[in-house]
Amino acid sequence: MKVRFVGETFGGGVTGLTNGKVYDCVGVEYDLLRIVDDEGEDYLYSSKSPGPFYDSSIKGKWEIVEDDEKGTLRNLISN
Repeated sequence: MKVRFVGETFGGGVTGLTNGKVYDCVGVEYDLLRIVDDEGEDYLYSSKSPGPFYDSSIKGKWEIVEDDEKGTLRNLISN
């Protein structure tokens, strides 16, 4: 599964997420997406309003690039 982050870049492009970049989603845990981020590590991000844990004023959204056959991302992100 793949998603594009749309929002303010955070983490300086080394850790965190970059606006417009496509990321691998390697799993879903409850309402969180496990994303391989700019650091190359997998972290949990909100499916509805992803952003850094240290600054709740920075929020973005996900655009689905590639979903699985069950529509897991569509069901989670759209609802």
